[in-house]
This record gives sequence, structure tokens and C-alpha cells, in this order.
Amino acid sequence: MSGSGWTSTSMPYLEPRAHGDTDPWSAQTAAAGRRGAQRILRAGQVAAPPEVAGMLGVAVSSAVVVRRRIIELDGEPVELTDTYYPADIAADTPLAATAKIRGGAVTLLATLGYVGVRVVENVTAKMPDHEEREQLHLGPGEPVLHLTRTTYDSADRAIQVDVMVMPAGRQQLQYEIGIG
Repeated sequence: MSGSGWTSTSMPYLEPRAHGDTDPWSAQTAAAGRRGAQRILRAGQVAAPPEVAGMLGVAVSSAVVVRRRIIELDGEPVELTDTYYPADIAADTPLAATAKIRGGAVTLLATLGYVGVRVVENVTAKMPDHEEREQLHLGPGEPVLHLTRTTYDSADRAIQVDVMVMPAGRQQLQYEIGIG
């Protein structure tokens, strides 16, 4: 994509990073000669929203841990992300706090014994709500992409759910699929 657009790939966000590595977003943007950042707006336990409860396989309103972030590219917001974890995995860990996690959440999950082996992503387009429009600096009539990603471990347990909202006109999604 040209201008302020960005091609988003999922693969860097699915595998743990090597010890001492930065998070995947910072590494990916730096490799492209750009500046990626994220602001963690809040983190902690909340009641599972119905959509998230279904993806995590927990009861609606049961306790889950969420990290709400605004993802930035060259100082501009390009994504709103809420990442949810089962409370028994994430409570009382850095996932439940607002500090940045060295190497990213997937790396921390791996050190806790939770490694993703399968991912399901769903992408839809929609019109943003007022909060999304404000936070992403969108103009009237500008749609967003809504991407949900559920990561499962080897026991087929959902260990992480990401709910992302991105300006449709500034994003391109690219998928790499291994066969065999």
C-alpha cells in the first residue's frame, strides 16, 4: 500500500520471539523503516462480553483478562485492539497490567506454558461507532475492518482472542498459509 497505508501480516504475531527480542509490531515496522508504537489504555479483569465468551469457550460474564491498546504507525492510530485471555491463564501476570511486555504477549504466554498451534481469523467490514471514529481519526463514511483472531493450544483450548478494528482505507491484510 502507498502513503500511510500498511500491509498487515498475521504470522509475526503467532510465534514466540527469541529471548531479548522486541515485540513483533515494533520489529515489523522498524524493518520497513517506519515507527510502530502502542498505547495500553487499560488492562485487567473484566466480565467476558458475549462474542468473546463464545470464542474463548467460557460462560458469558465470567472473568477474563483484557488488554486494550491503540496501535500507532508513524504517530498515527491505525488499529484498536482488545486482547482477551482466560483469567486462569492471565490473572496475576504481566498480561493483566498496563506495562509493555518485552517480546510481546505471545512470548510471555509461551514462558507460562501456553503455545498457540492453530489460529482462526474472521474479517468483516463495517461502519465504525463513534468511539472508533474518534480514536482512529476517521472521516464521515469511512469504513473499518473488524478482525477477530482466536489462538488455540495443542489441547485445542482457546488461549487468546484478539478483537481488532482498523481503518479499511489504510490497511491491507496479507495471509501466508502453510500447507502440509
